[in-house]
Amino acid sequence: MFKKLRPYMMPFAMTLGAIFYQFFGLLSFLTPYLIFIMLFFTYSKLKLSQIRLSRLHLWLILIQIAGSLTVFFLLSGINITVAQGAMICMLAPTATSAPVITGMLKGNVESLTAYSLISNLCVALFAPVIFSFVGINQSLPFILSFADIIRPMFTLLLLPLLLAMFLRRVSTAFTDKVSQYSGISFYLWSIALMIVTGRTVGFIMNQSDGSYLTEILVALAALVVCVNQFIVGRGIGKHYKDTVAGGQGLGQKNTILAIWMAQTYLNPIASIGPGAYVLWQNIINSYQVWRKRKSL
Repeated sequence: MFKKLRPYMMPFAMTLGAIFYQFFGLLSFLTPYLIFIMLFFTYSKLKLSQIRLSRLHLWLILIQIAGSLTVFFLLSGINITVAQGAMICMLAPTATSAPVITGMLKGNVESLTAYSLISNLCVALFAPVIFSFVGINQSLPFILSFADIIRPMFTLLLLPLLLAMFLRRVSTAFTDKVSQYSGISFYLWSIALMIVTGRTVGFIMNQSDGSYLTEILVALAALVVCVNQFIVGRGIGKHYKDTVAGGQGLGQKNTILAIWMAQTYLNPIASIGPGAYVLWQNIINSYQVWRKRKSL
């Protein structure tokens, strides 16, 4: 029964979050905890011996970090909120569910899993620096702004990995048992999606200037960024005979984390970018899976 409901959970969660935005907005404090638990389940299945850094990974991470800054500076002269929304859609790390889609597309799951970890680690290191210069803490001295951001980012992205690796070293049987329940992450993701959707809708409803044109532009910028990341990722992946992993690694994002980062460190309206990205990437992934199944 639950498997039949899974394809409908994303639109259901977003719709429910939008309708009851006042209620789910009150639960926004739960988002970092949900992200932490989801990452912990993911890392519990991971063995560091499986991680192999390749040139493909280096190119992807370079595009992810440098590309996000480039997009921001290109758009900041037009609209700072649109620039932030587009930037966070590029900066966000690879989704924890990306290996699943990669497997469905008959891609290199090990390569994508390795890049997912690398992507999260790099975001944990670079995001505090980037947000210190382009986020809401620009008025603070760099050291104070960086210190204010690095602590929650470290806790959210690195601590689940360190905890999972420590527990695996202490008791492999325990982490193997935990990994058997990794399917819970999907339902935690659904709850988190309701919460961040509700908070985003709350920002829209409560804004004073009612600049809906800006919000539309943010969503469209997310579409352009999404499509191009899949295309560029697949192009680089093809060069290294790893087309699917390249496309999913660069294109499929941890949008829950991206929305949380935007709502915490940027103009909250910028979170419409990764909010729309949820829809765009799911449309692309659905098309890819349908096309793959049709070709079999």
